[in-house]
Amino acid sequence: MFLKNYCNISDEELMIMVGKKDQKAFSELYDRYADRLVNYFYRMLWQDREKAQDFAQDLFTKLIHKPHLYDGKRAFKTWMFSIANNMCKNEYRKQEVRKNTSYEVTHDVAGETGTETERAIDRTAFAEHLNEALTALDETKRSTFEMRYREELSIKEISVVMECSEGTVKSRLFYTLKILNEKLKVYEGIGLMFILIQILFE
Repeated sequence: MFLKNYCNISDEELMIMVGKKDQKAFSELYDRYADRLVNYFYRMLWQDREKAQDFAQDLFTKLIHKPHLYDGKRAFKTWMFSIANNMCKNEYRKQEVRKNTSYEVTHDVAGETGTETERAIDRTAFAEHLNEALTALDETKRSTFEMRYREELSIKEISVVMECSEGTVKSRLFYTLKILNEKLKVYEGIGLMFILIQILFE
């Protein structure tokens, strides 16, 4: 008798198995997505680690207690992030979060040039400024940005999660990057996008 190698089973098949009370299938899905969901909620919910962990736990609780809600015609990843995105929206409504809040970077690098400026960059400070700028975005732009550049969902996958066209996703990303470039313009001339990519994927 051969034992199942759960690592080689697709997300979609695992979710179907969860519906049949297969605990190992659930454990495999948890291992694949728990950290990603906690990090997603953390960035979307005001960098509150405890809240992020609670939300991730709530989502997995829904998976194990209501597996019938899964639409087998959809990719599991996009379905799961759709739920996560809706949970964030509900939390925003509950907290009556103000959208489009203003943000301005006050860090001054005047007088520094060339490689001296590059060496002087405080990566921690830049990461903080970036997170503040992202927090100031409206929920739709922030969520789209997080899914594309941190969770690495494709344009098509994001369009499914957000229930909009691929063109709309591209437009949101374009304007989001434009806004971030403006908010972080103090870093112009020192490889802003290169630093941004490093911060996102470190």
